[in-house]
Amino acid sequence: MQTSQRTDQQRAAERRRKELLEAADRVVLRDGPEASMNAIAAEAGITKPILYRHFGDKNGLYRALAKRHTDALLVSLRTALDSADARRDRVEATLDAYLTAIEARPQVYRFLMHPTEQESGDTEKGFDAGRQSAPLLRRLGEELARIIAERLDLGPGGDELARVWGHGIVGMMHAAGDWWLGERPCSREQLVRHLADLLWGRLAAAADMPGGPGL
Repeated sequence: MQTSQRTDQQRAAERRRKELLEAADRVVLRDGPEASMNAIAAEAGITKPILYRHFGDKNGLYRALAKRHTDALLVSLRTALDSADARRDRVEATLDAYLTAIEARPQVYRFLMHPTEQESGDTEKGFDAGRQSAPLLRRLGEELARIIAERLDLGPGGDELARVWGHGIVGMMHAAGDWWLGERPCSREQLVRHLADLLWGRLAAAADMPGGPGL
């Protein structure tokens, strides 16, 4: 009986946490990097102490939101990589999946990647996203490196090379996407082709891993 009660309590806590994250998402979509704990608590219909009880502090909530959106982005990237298209097409589809995600929800992207300027005396205004975005990018880099290592035969030192490529590609996507989102110097389709051209050298020549799903 006690085990069943604990399971029910855990499920209820998970449902409540999901509801709070959805409320936080709505505020972030509206306010971007200026989203505050006060606004999120109001959106969820609770007091700020209850919000703290679930996430610890504002950076705890940031990390939960970052994981939520990074998980969704990784699903999109893997879907693009798992298609039956030619390798070049899959590379372009993967780049496009990333750029589409940040274009579709620019306020979420800015919240996750850009620190907000704190107003003097207002410690609850915004989130210190600048301190948190580096781990998010590292996670994306490691995940992409794992996919590359699984799918491409890179020869001796392949694991090291896969990590270099994984983090390098993520860094390129982030820097180019950030610049593009702010200035819009070309269409998304053009940017995808330009970035794919930059990547295509040795990536085009690498053989698929024997018995693997290929890239």
